[in-house]
Amino acid sequence: MVDITHKGITLRTAVAQAIVRVGSEETLTAIKEDRVPKGNVLAMAKAAGFLGVKKTPALLPDCHPLPIEFTAVDYEFKELELHINMTVKTLYKTGVEVEAMHGASVVALTIYDMLKPIDKAVSIHEIKLLEKTGGKSSHRKRLSRKVKAAVVVCSDSISQGDKEDKAGKAIVAQLNEHGLEEIDYQIIPDEADKITEVLDQARGAGCQLVIYTGGTGLSPRDVTPDTLEPLLERRIPGMEEAIRAYGQERTPYAMLSRSMVGTIGNTLIMALPGSTKGAQESMQAVFPAALHLFNVMGGERHD
Repeated sequence: MVDITHKGITLRTAVAQAIVRVGSEETLTAIKEDRVPKGNVLAMAKAAGFLGVKKTPALLPDCHPLPIEFTAVDYEFKELELHINMTVKTLYKTGVEVEAMHGASVVALTIYDMLKPIDKAVSIHEIKLLEKTGGKSSHRKRLSRKVKAAVVVCSDSISQGDKEDKAGKAIVAQLNEHGLEEIDYQIIPDEADKITEVLDQARGAGCQLVIYTGGTGLSPRDVTPDTLEPLLERRIPGMEEAIRAYGQERTPYAMLSRSMVGTIGNTLIMALPGSTKGAQESMQAVFPAALHLFNVMGGERHD
Protein backbone atom coordinates (compact mmCIF):
# COMPACT_ATOMS: atom_id res chain seq x y z
CA MET A 1 0.00 0.00 0.00
CA VAL A 2 1.02 3.62 -0.51
CA ASP A 3 2.88 5.16 2.43
CA ILE A 4 0.58 7.65 4.20
CA THR A 5 2.55 8.02 7.43
CA HIS A 6 3.52 11.59 6.48
CA LYS A 7 -0.11 12.69 6.17
CA GLY A 8 -2.11 14.39 8.89
CA ILE A 9 -5.54 13.38 10.14
CA THR A 10 -8.34 15.54 8.73
CA LEU A 11 -12.08 15.25 8.18
CA ARG A 12 -12.54 13.59 4.80
CA THR A 13 -15.83 13.22 2.97
CA ALA A 14 -16.76 11.56 -0.30
CA VAL A 15 -20.06 11.35 -2.18
CA ALA A 16 -20.42 8.72 -4.90
CA GLN A 17 -23.27 7.93 -7.24
CA ALA A 18 -24.63 4.88 -9.02
CA ILE A 19 -27.66 4.77 -11.28
CA VAL A 20 -30.02 1.83 -11.68
CA ARG A 21 -32.15 1.96 -14.81
CA VAL A 22 -35.36 -0.10 -14.98
CA GLY A 23 -37.49 -1.22 -17.88
CA SER A 24 -40.86 0.13 -16.84
CA GLU A 25 -42.67 2.53 -14.55
CA GLU A 26 -44.33 -0.48 -12.93
CA THR A 27 -40.97 -1.56 -11.49
CA LEU A 28 -40.44 1.79 -9.80
CA THR A 29 -43.97 1.68 -8.44
CA ALA A 30 -43.33 -1.78 -6.99
CA ILE A 31 -40.22 -0.42 -5.24
CA LYS A 32 -42.05 2.59 -3.82
CA GLU A 33 -45.03 0.50 -2.64
CA ASP A 34 -42.82 -2.28 -1.23
CA ARG A 35 -44.32 -4.95 -3.50
CA VAL A 36 -41.09 -6.55 -4.75
CA PRO A 37 -41.18 -10.31 -3.93
CA LYS A 38 -37.66 -10.40 -2.49
CA GLY A 39 -38.48 -7.75 0.12
CA ASN A 40 -38.01 -4.06 0.78
CA VAL A 41 -35.56 -3.05 -1.93
CA LEU A 42 -34.44 0.30 -0.57
CA ALA A 43 -33.88 -0.90 3.00
CA MET A 44 -32.09 -4.08 1.94
CA ALA A 45 -29.86 -2.25 -0.52
CA LYS A 46 -29.01 0.40 2.04
CA ALA A 47 -27.87 -2.21 4.55
CA ALA A 48 -25.83 -3.97 1.87
CA GLY A 49 -24.20 -0.66 0.94
CA PHE A 50 -23.10 -0.08 4.54
CA LEU A 51 -21.46 -3.51 4.53
CA GLY A 52 -19.85 -2.74 1.19
CA VAL A 53 -18.24 0.41 2.56
CA LYS A 54 -16.85 -1.47 5.57
CA LYS A 55 -15.51 -4.34 3.43
CA THR A 56 -13.72 -2.16 0.86
CA PRO A 57 -10.14 -2.69 2.17
CA ALA A 58 -10.78 -6.44 2.40
CA LEU A 59 -11.55 -6.61 -1.33
CA LEU A 60 -9.35 -3.92 -2.90
CA PRO A 61 -5.67 -4.68 -2.20
CA ASP A 62 -4.32 -1.11 -2.14
CA CYS A 63 -7.03 0.41 0.07
CA HIS A 64 -6.01 1.24 3.63
CA PRO A 65 -8.20 0.01 6.48
CA LEU A 66 -9.67 3.10 8.07
CA PRO A 67 -12.35 4.08 10.58
CA ILE A 68 -15.72 4.80 9.01
CA GLU A 69 -17.30 7.59 11.05
CA PHE A 70 -20.48 8.14 8.99
CA THR A 71 -22.28 6.50 6.08
CA ALA A 72 -25.55 7.49 4.44
CA VAL A 73 -27.52 6.42 1.39
CA ASP A 74 -29.95 8.73 -0.39
CA TYR A 75 -32.29 7.70 -3.19
CA GLU A 76 -33.85 9.81 -5.93
CA PHE A 77 -36.31 8.61 -8.56
CA LYS A 78 -35.87 10.22 -12.00
CA GLU A 79 -38.09 8.92 -14.81
CA LEU A 80 -36.97 5.28 -15.26
CA GLU A 81 -33.88 5.67 -13.11
CA LEU A 82 -33.10 5.28 -9.44
CA HIS A 83 -30.16 7.51 -8.46
CA ILE A 84 -28.12 6.30 -5.49
CA ASN A 85 -25.94 8.75 -3.56
CA MET A 86 -23.55 7.25 -1.03
CA THR A 87 -21.89 9.61 1.49
CA VAL A 88 -18.95 8.44 3.61
CA LYS A 89 -16.98 10.40 6.23
CA THR A 90 -13.86 9.65 8.23
CA LEU A 91 -11.28 11.36 10.40
CA TYR A 92 -8.14 9.87 8.94
CA LYS A 93 -5.01 10.34 6.85
CA THR A 94 -6.48 9.25 3.53
CA GLY A 95 -9.75 9.76 1.72
CA VAL A 96 -12.86 7.61 1.35
CA GLU A 97 -13.62 8.02 -2.37
CA VAL A 98 -13.21 4.32 -3.15
CA GLU A 99 -15.24 3.34 -0.10
CA ALA A 100 -18.08 5.58 -1.28
CA MET A 101 -17.96 4.25 -4.84
CA HIS A 102 -17.76 0.66 -3.64
CA GLY A 103 -20.71 1.21 -1.32
CA ALA A 104 -22.76 2.79 -4.12
CA SER A 105 -21.95 -0.11 -6.43
CA VAL A 106 -23.03 -2.66 -3.80
CA VAL A 107 -26.31 -0.79 -3.33
CA ALA A 108 -26.85 -0.87 -7.09
CA LEU A 109 -26.00 -4.58 -7.34
CA THR A 110 -28.39 -5.40 -4.50
CA ILE A 111 -31.18 -3.49 -6.23
CA TYR A 112 -30.38 -5.29 -9.50
CA ASP A 113 -30.48 -8.68 -7.75
CA MET A 114 -33.81 -7.94 -6.10
CA LEU A 115 -35.45 -6.59 -9.26
CA LYS A 116 -34.24 -9.08 -11.85
CA PRO A 117 -37.11 -11.56 -11.20
CA ILE A 118 -39.67 -8.88 -12.14
CA ASP A 119 -37.73 -6.76 -14.67
CA LYS A 120 -35.34 -8.28 -17.19
CA ALA A 121 -34.32 -4.84 -18.49
CA VAL A 122 -32.80 -3.56 -15.22
CA SER A 123 -29.22 -2.30 -15.62
CA ILE A 124 -26.53 -0.37 -13.73
CA HIS A 125 -24.91 2.84 -14.99
CA GLU A 126 -22.46 5.59 -14.06
CA ILE A 127 -20.76 4.60 -10.86
CA LYS A 128 -18.71 7.73 -10.19
CA LEU A 129 -17.40 10.14 -7.57
CA LEU A 130 -19.50 13.30 -7.25
CA GLU A 131 -17.40 15.20 -4.73
CA LYS A 132 -14.70 14.88 -2.09
CA THR A 133 -13.39 17.13 0.66
CA GLY A 134 -10.50 16.95 3.08
CA GLY A 135 -6.78 16.58 2.71
CA LYS A 136 -4.57 18.84 0.62
CA SER A 137 -7.05 19.37 -2.19
CA SER A 138 -9.42 21.26 0.11
CA HIS A 139 -6.71 23.77 1.04
CA ARG A 140 -5.42 24.52 -2.44
CA LYS A 141 -7.11 27.87 -2.71
CA ARG A 142 -5.86 30.45 -5.15
CA LEU A 143 -3.83 33.10 -3.36
CA SER A 144 -5.12 36.63 -3.84
CA ARG A 145 -1.58 37.79 -4.60
CA LYS A 146 1.83 36.32 -5.34
CA VAL A 147 3.77 35.40 -2.23
CA LYS A 148 7.51 35.90 -2.25
CA ALA A 149 9.43 33.67 0.15
CA ALA A 150 12.92 33.35 1.59
CA VAL A 151 14.44 30.12 2.88
CA VAL A 152 17.41 30.61 5.20
CA VAL A 153 19.64 27.72 6.26
CA CYS A 154 21.27 28.40 9.65
CA SER A 155 24.27 26.12 9.98
CA ASP A 156 27.94 26.66 10.78
CA SER A 157 29.06 23.46 9.07
CA ILE A 158 27.02 24.01 5.91
CA SER A 159 28.02 27.66 5.61
CA GLN A 160 31.69 26.57 5.88
CA GLY A 161 31.20 23.97 3.14
CA ASP A 162 31.75 20.96 5.41
CA LYS A 163 28.24 19.58 4.83
CA GLU A 164 25.65 19.76 2.07
CA ASP A 165 22.28 21.37 2.73
CA LYS A 166 19.29 19.12 2.29
CA ALA A 167 16.73 20.61 4.69
CA GLY A 168 16.59 24.01 3.01
CA LYS A 169 16.29 22.47 -0.43
CA ALA A 170 13.49 20.21 0.84
CA ILE A 171 11.61 23.28 2.10
CA VAL A 172 12.06 25.04 -1.25
CA ALA A 173 10.76 21.94 -3.06
CA GLN A 174 7.66 21.81 -0.87
CA LEU A 175 6.96 25.51 -1.38
CA ASN A 176 7.22 24.94 -5.13
CA GLU A 177 4.67 22.14 -4.84
CA HIS A 178 2.27 24.56 -3.16
CA GLY A 179 2.55 27.12 -5.94
CA LEU A 180 5.24 29.47 -4.62
CA GLU A 181 7.74 30.21 -7.35
CA GLU A 182 9.65 33.31 -6.21
CA ILE A 183 11.89 31.93 -3.47
CA ASP A 184 15.19 33.39 -2.24
CA TYR A 185 17.56 30.78 -0.80
CA GLN A 186 20.69 31.37 1.25
CA ILE A 187 22.94 29.75 3.83
CA ILE A 188 24.28 31.56 6.89
CA PRO A 189 26.20 30.60 10.06
CA ASP A 190 24.35 30.15 13.33
CA GLU A 191 24.90 33.73 14.46
CA ALA A 192 22.33 36.15 15.84
CA ASP A 193 23.50 39.16 13.82
CA LYS A 194 23.33 37.21 10.55
CA ILE A 195 19.85 35.89 11.41
CA THR A 196 18.63 39.42 12.02
CA GLU A 197 20.40 40.79 8.97
CA VAL A 198 18.85 38.34 6.49
CA LEU A 199 15.41 38.93 8.02
CA ASP A 200 15.75 42.68 7.43
CA GLN A 201 16.98 42.02 3.89
CA ALA A 202 14.14 39.62 3.13
CA ARG A 203 11.47 42.00 4.39
CA GLY A 204 13.10 44.86 2.55
CA ALA A 205 12.95 42.78 -0.64
CA GLY A 206 9.21 42.24 -0.18
CA CYS A 207 9.22 38.67 1.21
CA GLN A 208 5.96 37.78 2.93
CA LEU A 209 7.27 34.41 4.10
CA VAL A 210 10.66 33.80 5.72
CA ILE A 211 11.52 30.26 6.79
CA TYR A 212 14.64 29.51 8.82
CA THR A 213 15.85 25.93 9.11
CA GLY A 214 18.38 25.07 11.79
CA GLY A 215 19.34 26.43 15.16
CA THR A 216 16.15 25.37 16.97
CA GLY A 217 17.75 22.74 19.18
CA LEU A 218 19.34 23.05 22.61
CA SER A 219 23.06 23.28 21.88
CA PRO A 220 24.90 26.50 22.77
CA ARG A 221 25.06 27.49 19.08
CA ASP A 222 21.29 27.03 18.52
CA VAL A 223 20.15 30.66 18.70
CA THR A 224 17.56 31.01 15.93
CA PRO A 225 14.41 31.15 18.13
CA ASP A 226 16.19 33.22 20.79
CA THR A 227 17.09 35.79 18.13
CA LEU A 228 13.68 35.88 16.47
CA GLU A 229 11.43 35.82 19.54
CA PRO A 230 11.93 39.49 20.60
CA LEU A 231 11.45 40.59 16.98
CA LEU A 232 8.09 38.91 16.45
CA GLU A 233 5.02 41.09 16.89
CA ARG A 234 2.55 38.19 17.13
CA ARG A 235 3.21 34.54 17.88
CA ILE A 236 1.02 31.86 16.29
CA PRO A 237 0.82 29.14 18.96
CA GLY A 238 -1.50 26.95 16.91
CA MET A 239 1.07 26.45 14.17
CA GLU A 240 3.83 25.81 16.68
CA GLU A 241 1.67 23.23 18.44
CA ALA A 242 0.74 21.57 15.15
CA ILE A 243 4.40 21.26 14.16
CA ARG A 244 5.43 19.70 17.47
CA ALA A 245 2.41 17.38 17.68
CA TYR A 246 2.97 16.15 14.12
CA GLY A 247 6.65 15.53 14.80
CA GLN A 248 6.07 13.88 18.17
CA GLU A 249 3.85 11.26 16.56
CA ARG A 250 6.84 10.28 14.42
CA THR A 251 9.84 10.66 16.73
CA PRO A 252 10.17 11.19 20.51
CA TYR A 253 12.87 13.80 19.89
CA ALA A 254 10.44 16.33 18.38
CA MET A 255 9.72 17.63 21.88
CA LEU A 256 13.30 18.89 22.06
CA SER A 257 12.86 21.23 19.11
CA ARG A 258 12.07 24.90 19.73
CA SER A 259 10.25 25.58 16.48
CA MET A 260 8.71 29.04 16.39
CA VAL A 261 6.12 30.79 14.21
CA GLY A 262 4.98 34.40 14.25
CA THR A 263 4.52 37.55 12.23
CA ILE A 264 6.15 40.92 11.78
CA GLY A 265 3.66 43.14 10.01
CA ASN A 266 2.38 41.07 7.07
CA THR A 267 5.41 38.78 7.01
CA LEU A 268 5.15 35.23 8.33
CA ILE A 269 8.34 34.05 10.08
CA MET A 270 9.01 30.38 10.77
CA ALA A 271 11.94 28.75 12.56
CA LEU A 272 12.06 25.02 11.79
CA PRO A 273 14.45 22.17 12.68
CA GLY A 274 17.67 21.79 10.73
CA SER A 275 17.41 18.07 10.06
CA THR A 276 16.02 17.18 6.66
CA LYS A 277 13.31 14.95 8.12
CA GLY A 278 12.42 17.49 10.81
CA ALA A 279 12.11 20.29 8.24
CA GLN A 280 10.02 18.15 5.89
CA GLU A 281 7.67 17.00 8.65
CA SER A 282 7.27 20.54 9.97
CA MET A 283 6.25 21.73 6.51
CA GLN A 284 3.86 18.81 6.10
CA ALA A 285 2.28 19.65 9.44
CA VAL A 286 1.14 23.17 8.46
CA PHE A 287 1.21 23.46 4.67
CA PRO A 288 -0.75 24.09 2.49
CA ALA A 289 -3.26 25.24 5.13
CA ALA A 290 -0.81 27.94 6.28
CA LEU A 291 -1.12 29.67 2.90
CA HIS A 292 -4.62 30.77 3.90
CA LEU A 293 -2.91 33.25 6.22
CA PHE A 294 -1.71 35.35 3.28
CA ASN A 295 -5.26 35.93 2.10
CA VAL A 296 -6.22 36.95 5.64
CA MET A 297 -3.25 39.29 6.02
CA GLY A 298 -3.91 40.64 2.57
CA GLY A 299 -7.14 42.16 3.83
CA GLU A 300 -9.68 39.71 2.43
CA ARG A 301 -12.84 39.16 4.44
CA HIS A 302 -13.46 35.59 5.62
CA ASP A 303 -16.77 34.98 7.40
